[in-house]
Amino acid sequence: MSEDIALMAHLMRRAGFGASRAELERHAARGYEATVEWLLRPGDPGDFAEDIAKRRAVGFDEGGAAFELWMVRMIHTNNPLEEKMALFLHSLFPVQYMSQGRALLNQLDNFRRHAFGSFRDLLLALSRDPAMLLFLNNNDNHRDAMNENYGRELVELFSMGVGNYTESDVKQCARAFTGWTLGNADYMAVRAGKNSFDPYGSIAWHFEYRPDDHDDGSKGFLGESGPFDGEDICGIIARQPAAARFICARLFLFFASDDIDDEGRKAIDDMVETYYESGYELRAVLRALFNSAYFKSDAARFARVKAPVELVIGAVRMTGASPTPGAGSAGANGASAAMGQALFRPPSVEGWHEGKEWIESGALVQRVNYVAALFRDADKPGVRDIIDRIARSNGGVYSPEQAIALCLDLIGPVTASQETRDQLLEFAARQGSVDLRDPDADDARTRIAQILALITAAPEYQFA
Repeated sequence: MSEDIALMAHLMRRAGFGASRAELERHAARGYEATVEWLLRPGDPGDFAEDIAKRRAVGFDEGGAAFELWMVRMIHTNNPLEEKMALFLHSLFPVQYMSQGRALLNQLDNFRRHAFGSFRDLLLALSRDPAMLLFLNNNDNHRDAMNENYGRELVELFSMGVGNYTESDVKQCARAFTGWTLGNADYMAVRAGKNSFDPYGSIAWHFEYRPDDHDDGSKGFLGESGPFDGEDICGIIARQPAAARFICARLFLFFASDDIDDEGRKAIDDMVETYYESGYELRAVLRALFNSAYFKSDAARFARVKAPVELVIGAVRMTGASPTPGAGSAGANGASAAMGQALFRPPSVEGWHEGKEWIESGALVQRVNYVAALFRDADKPGVRDIIDRIARSNGGVYSPEQAIALCLDLIGPVTASQETRDQLLEFAARQGSVDLRDPDADDARTRIAQILALITAAPEYQFA
């Protein structure tokens, strides 16, 4: 294992969902900074035949097919960071499924469009998003009858955090968003669980601004005064030092580490400086993070617990458990939900509590069982590729120690503790050396697959 491969594997675990050894070698040949730039400038996501996936997910609009479709896209996309940012934004701006899958998919498209642009523009797009308008009741926010739900969460959970605004700011923010609503949805029907499309048919919800319902009076918000509307509010928020530090810290916690130490704070300081220099551009902030000495350091590696979606998608991609989009997502949606992260069903408007909480519950058994079952199957394309690569080295014959070292290298690379290595060796030593010279040596291939499965059950595999 070269340092270039180890560093590239670290980048692809964080900025994507992991990568096979062949992919890592291609990225390493391109170079680290060039790969960062490739990730930050997504192109065509690839032909993942969404129409076929839709046929598998019956009831596309109201049956919750959005869950399956997003999983399929994460598995097969050519733009891993684009989908990882969509996942980050779904965690930061969570909404719950409300009877129209199309609205959720439109929100994801919105996230992809703004994931690398200005934070101001992202907040503005969020404020016009039908799924968010319904989830936080802004379509019930009227000039003569305010609803503060969205205004409060915008300043508290979505952009600045507690302690950086007053109750007056919340009210003035809510006033600015009056008249921002939906043009084609019966809100009360939605909340009652009835067909939300009547009388429009299957038409996706869309944003509508109603000037006659907007409070156009003067407002005082975060120390500024004027006849603000929602667009003005987003601009004011994006300028705030609290907003700069908030979004940079959240990006750091999602992509770099579950904890912020002194070195992490310095990295965030650099991200904040870049935030202002770039005009609030998230692409520039991410570039600063991924190219930082902190991110590349040994201390940053395996410093984040994989969220269920990251764990599941990474395993499906590496094993080839979903060889084509038409094959579906290999049960990824249900598996992730069983581990505690059901897409579009966050526990609250705060999203999911991440980090070590993912593995400090009964969900750990679900994590181990799902991933181990994928890697235990020697016929899975990705597992077969790992075994074939091992067979082509060293004449195809390995001691138990050599087999374990190669498996740890090719599945990650994974840096295992001595305790984990001893447990793997105890298993492998019972059956002696591994001979892969015969291409039909099914027993030897099965043993390699079993070692790979055992590695995924080790504590180290739970970290990215």
